Amino acid sequence: MGKSITEKIIDAHIVKGTPRKGEEVGIKIDQTLTQDATGTMAYLQFEAMGVKKVKTELSVSYVDHNTVQIGFENADDHKYLQSVAAKYGIVYSRAGNGICHQVHLERFGKPGKTLLGSDSHTPTGGGIGMVAIGAGGLDVAVAMAGGPFYITYPKIIKIHLTGELRPWVSAKDVILKVLEIFTTKGNVGCVFEYGGPGVKTLSVPERATITNMGAECGVTTSVFPSDAITKEFLKAQGREEDWVEIIADEDAEFDKIIEINLSELEPLAATPHSPGNISKVKDLKGMPVDQVCVGSCTNSSYKDLMTVAKIVEGNVANPDVSFVVAPGSKQVLENITHDKGLTNLLSAGARLAESACGFCIGNSQSPKTQAVSLRTSNRNFLGRSGTKDANVYLVSPETAAAAVITGTFTDPRELEKQGMTYPKIQMPKRFYIDDSMFIYPENAKKTEIYRGPNIGDPPQADPLKDTIQGDVTIKVEDKITTDHIIPAGSKMKFRSNVPKYSEFLFEVVDPTFHDRAKKIKETGKDNIIIAGLSYGQGSSREHAALCPMYMGVKAVIAKSIERIHNANLINFGILPLNFKDEKDYDGIDQGDELEIPNIKKLLKEGKNLIVHNKAKGTKFEVVYSLSDRQKDVLLAGGTLSYMKHK
Repeated sequence: MGKSITEKIIDAHIVKGTPRKGEEVGIKIDQTLTQDATGTMAYLQFEAMGVKKVKTELSVSYVDHNTVQIGFENADDHKYLQSVAAKYGIVYSRAGNGICHQVHLERFGKPGKTLLGSDSHTPTGGGIGMVAIGAGGLDVAVAMAGGPFYITYPKIIKIHLTGELRPWVSAKDVILKVLEIFTTKGNVGCVFEYGGPGVKTLSVPERATITNMGAECGVTTSVFPSDAITKEFLKAQGREEDWVEIIADEDAEFDKIIEINLSELEPLAATPHSPGNISKVKDLKGMPVDQVCVGSCTNSSYKDLMTVAKIVEGNVANPDVSFVVAPGSKQVLENITHDKGLTNLLSAGARLAESACGFCIGNSQSPKTQAVSLRTSNRNFLGRSGTKDANVYLVSPETAAAAVITGTFTDPRELEKQGMTYPKIQMPKRFYIDDSMFIYPENAKKTEIYRGPNIGDPPQADPLKDTIQGDVTIKVEDKITTDHIIPAGSKMKFRSNVPKYSEFLFEVVDPTFHDRAKKIKETGKDNIIIAGLSYGQGSSREHAALCPMYMGVKAVIAKSIERIHNANLINFGILPLNFKDEKDYDGIDQGDELEIPNIKKLLKEGKNLIVHNKAKGTKFEVVYSLSDRQKDVLLAGGTLSYMKHK
């Protein structure tokens, strides 16, 4: 039997375990990336491991999240990151060089390699034929130290593409269609592998848009073949020697096959407040739009921005629309400048933002009260924009550009009816390349590691108790994201100050959580979180586990927990549990006192745990999916403790 692309890459990197679906395997990681919002803690954890140099083929530290330096905290952290990179052999990408996923695709991504990133949109690298996976910063630190990264050997779902995208329909509409089919939950342990004749009609940036937003479905990663299109892109980047062909064998078998005819797709939008709420743009026609933001790691490539530039050429943004453009990288900005795209955008009234994550994480360009904001980014969670009552819609660059001109939600195909020709942008045969914003280890100035007053040592959990006994500190509904658990935006500057950052836990859902958790912890009892379906979806932000651990959370009991967050809970010694019968969720109230006894014995025997609700006089079973290694990690009190005593 032949192999899929996914199997070929993963199997070649297995260092522990057997490639059987559903079983845990440890894979060798070739490359890592971090960004400043998650990287600071990752490097603090790496330092704690006592390793002298990174042991990967390549590790890159990007500064792309907190580039708006209000207060000293972000600037201090950036200096820390630069000094750590110099000491440990890491490439440092300075603020202004661009968003990690876009830059890595351009300058470092290699077909057939494994990439682990402390950002959930690391699967962008799948657009170039990598197995690229998002993870918590601690997992990335372990990989940099030479340790394997553990995953459940995945089910592989083939998305068979036929046809070709029609004018005014783009790669963003492809992934929104995938989200309509698969939704944002229920896809843990799966990989999306794209194939079929439609693949050859998509450029690498288009493929990367699709793999980037596969993260919203909760899959481990998404991957495209490395073919002639990939080779052409790498050649344009001056990296043709990095190309190898990787395609699925003709007799490869898949767990499921879904067909999408690209020719049948139309402009789509994700409506508030989830990437999985999909509507046709034509059904939203006429809705007044207050803000349009083009950019983010999803749609900020040369092709994306030149498409928008051509559509708005000769027009000025509607007076009621704030028009923001954030190029994905310095390279993109320089190339659209060379090809007159930047002039078109500025002439149309675009506000040029940094080549950074900015508006996507609520770190700038928060919309007005109750605004309708159209964004080409990948997430529209409640409050993520920085304005809690704003309504954020995720759309293609074409749909975004149409709204800039009209001031309303407009199917971009309507522009053709008004005499506009769709601008089919050709990729450059050779990009203008300037790598001067990278600091390579061999050129770095070696200094003592810089630590500002906002930087503290990473806290560690206590070993797992045999009996967890405490209060239900909070009970939350379905689809609680890491943004709900710990906010991004302006609060993210406290990422290396865990006690301070913890004050904002569940701020969007219940701002009284921190004080309640603190009081419970001070009485000597444990904090317990009760949750619905798909708990912890979204960002790889490990602080969504690290801060609860610091506040004394010992267990999360949910209907289901998403992959990255589940791994982060284990990394920080929090027991992740699922209701055996989801109906038991209904019988628990916030404030109930719960007891989970005989944990160590039952985990060792592989038996279900029993939870006693002392407030109600009831009990119920909970299940778990833990490998023997994960049980040992929990018993030790998290990954750092486990590694020290291994």
